[in-house]
Amino acid sequence: MQAEAQVQAGPWPGGRKTAVVLTYDDSLASQLDIALPALDAAGLKGTFFLIGSQIRPEQIGRWRAAAAEGHELGNHTVRHACPKSSYPPARRLDTSNSYDMEMMLAEIRTMNSMLTAIDGKLQHGLATPCGQHLAGGEDYLPALRASGLVRYTRSADGASDGALDPMNLPCIWFDEKASGVDMIAAVEKARRDGGLLIIGFHGVGGDYLKVNGEAHAQLLAYLKQNTATIWVAPLMTVMDYAAR
Repeated sequence: MQAEAQVQAGPWPGGRKTAVVLTYDDSLASQLDIALPALDAAGLKGTFFLIGSQIRPEQIGRWRAAAAEGHELGNHTVRHACPKSSYPPARRLDTSNSYDMEMMLAEIRTMNSMLTAIDGKLQHGLATPCGQHLAGGEDYLPALRASGLVRYTRSADGASDGALDPMNLPCIWFDEKASGVDMIAAVEKARRDGGLLIIGFHGVGGDYLKVNGEAHAQLLAYLKQNTATIWVAPLMTVMDYAAR
């Protein structure tokens, strides 16, 4: 099923002022150990973009349980191939420079199958590795649109208060330099603007590119206290609502 060209950001369910989506990338242990319990304690649901090669066998049951509890599992490809320019020269990693579009789409298709084996769902969304959509220096987003492999693609930076391209959704990022106040301020701006805010995290209280665990907890507490005006839901749920 190919996504529509654009969907409108708002109005949101129950007259809420904004929709906030909490996304977590890279299949990190701190997400299972810290982020998921914090979300569950606050009664909130998040979207976790998993890298197939980073999922350890002993984690599969935990990811499956998270999906059963209403969290979304998303596609972050099998190997997370990024352009060489995204990494310091000393790091030996798979790079998308050696891919072509056919290879990248095949990897996305394979990761969809892995996710279905975990959560039982036939459709998933994608977060592009490193927030870009290049394979061998060529933009694979047009081919991905035509393929119907994913329902949405989260890639670009920024927030949106107007029409959205489901295949190039904006996202803002926080790391250990961000306080709870900083993150709450971003949500408050989205509430004033009335749009969609997708927040991206990697590690939570651990791992890399991490956000401080207490700051993350402050954000969740604020969101829990303001459910009358802020809708927090997994990204697939929000996009399905916006496309209605």
